Amino acid sequence: MPELNTSSLPDLIFSILFFFMMVTTMREVTLKVKFTIPQGTELEKLEHKSDVSFIYVGPPTDALRGQFGTGTRIQLNDRYADTREVMDFIAQERQGMTDQTKQVVSIKADVNTQMGVITDIKEVLRKSYALKLNYSASQRN
Repeated sequence: MPELNTSSLPDLIFSILFFFMMVTTMREVTLKVKFTIPQGTELEKLEHKSDVSFIYVGPPTDALRGQFGTGTRIQLNDRYADTREVMDFIAQERQGMTDQTKQVVSIKADVNTQMGVITDIKEVLRKSYALKLNYSASQRN
């Protein structure tokens, strides 16, 4: 009985691997708030996105507006939260990091969000010792 020819097997494996790399999305969070990012002129790009914890602030999306109203909401990972829950979120995110001193909190807020909501979030972040803060913005033309 002749041996089975396996010379084309690596090509097949790499083709399947390439297919999965192309169709897989890496988004971890389903956005439940919609926001228009403010524009700025003096922007810097984040170097290590694995050390960044995102807090989304804005009105609920159109699909969730009937259930949650039109007011400003805070989203932590895949759920809505109050400002009181931000401290627990930061502690949980910090536990999953290898170097906890490099943790950066990025606030992605709608351009029309009232500053009082942002100030409340900043106070809770200060109490939880998350002192590296970043505001997401896009480049102004």
